[in-house]
Amino acid sequence: MRKGILLVLCCLVAGLFLVSCGSEPPKTIKIGFNIPMTGDIPKVGEGSKFSAEMFKEKVNAAGGIKIGEVLYPLEFIYVDNEAKAESATAAALKLINQDKVLGIIGPQSSKQAIPAGEICNNNGTPMISPWSTNPKTTKDRPYVFRACFLDPFQGPVAANFATEEFKAKKAAVLYDIASDYPKGLAEFFKEAFEKVHGPGSVVAFETFTTKDRDFSAQLTKIVKSGADVLFVPQYYDEVPLIVKQAHELGWKKPIMGSDSWGSAELMNLCGDDCKGLFFSTHYAAAGAQGATKEFIDKYKEKYGYVPDDVGALTWDAIRIMVQAVQNTGVPLTGDIKKNRDAIKDQLAKIKDFDGITGKMTFNPEGDPSKCAVVVKISNAGEFEFYKSVCP
Repeated sequence: MRKGILLVLCCLVAGLFLVSCGSEPPKTIKIGFNIPMTGDIPKVGEGSKFSAEMFKEKVNAAGGIKIGEVLYPLEFIYVDNEAKAESATAAALKLINQDKVLGIIGPQSSKQAIPAGEICNNNGTPMISPWSTNPKTTKDRPYVFRACFLDPFQGPVAANFATEEFKAKKAAVLYDIASDYPKGLAEFFKEAFEKVHGPGSVVAFETFTTKDRDFSAQLTKIVKSGADVLFVPQYYDEVPLIVKQAHELGWKKPIMGSDSWGSAELMNLCGDDCKGLFFSTHYAAAGAQGATKEFIDKYKEKYGYVPDDVGALTWDAIRIMVQAVQNTGVPLTGDIKKNRDAIKDQLAKIKDFDGITGKMTFNPEGDPSKCAVVVKISNAGEFEFYKSVCP
């Protein structure tokens, strides 16, 4: 009899232990951030975290996010992916399995977002990449979304702008062949430019490898190629080196960039060499109005500089994730898989989301249809709106 009572008591205690360890409903909305706080592009991680902290402070000061009758404070967990693919997958696994987040914001760049997206999708965890424009990030991954346009759209935007604005009939391209983002965008630009001007109109299609810092051999070929424009879809830490070396070798024609130029750090590194150049991106800070201006003003007041496109896109990505959580309509349960699935389903239903980087409606691949902005770098070093290009 005593053995039977002891057995029942043991089972009850074990059951209570299991409930407290695994089945207790969460008291916060826990979101992970897979971002590069060190490595080649730390300013990207900084802008991501700054926007996130500003958003969290605003929401938690008001008591949190209300779902049904329950208020949930936001809890953000930041993991450094070091701007490396292998670190991004490790960060995703940590956030999913150890930290038990409901969803993940990031990675930002495609080189990390593509492998991390596979991890998130395979583990049934919603992920939004604010800045990854490569199609592979979301393709055939129902749990993975993005807050930016895609390179198959951005490539033609840059090619057509070069044709119309610079009257270019021949183009040159210089890109990192070992990185998914510049490689993909370079190919989309080439395809679009040659569709307008014919095969062979991209007269120089030069490559280098990540960490290279001497581009003189490639740029010498480009200068001699007869190209009317140089397209450089590289990150903000590489662009100043390329532009300065091109000018030193005698290049005096237009140079066109892409959204990876949009960091607040670009002009600190590039200076006068980048003034007057153009790049396609997601939003323009100079001349912004409404909610976009409000975000910029508060960010600048808090952190001392104008937020770049990564910061703005991260702000939108967080808002979208939180809205999806809220749209589930019922308080969070102790079943994290059920919660994650419900959030993924709500993300897929997002329509006409009014972001500070533009309106967004997700297609079945998790990609938004939205406009691109072409920015001109002014003589004062500011990123000025030049024109908008919509799908």
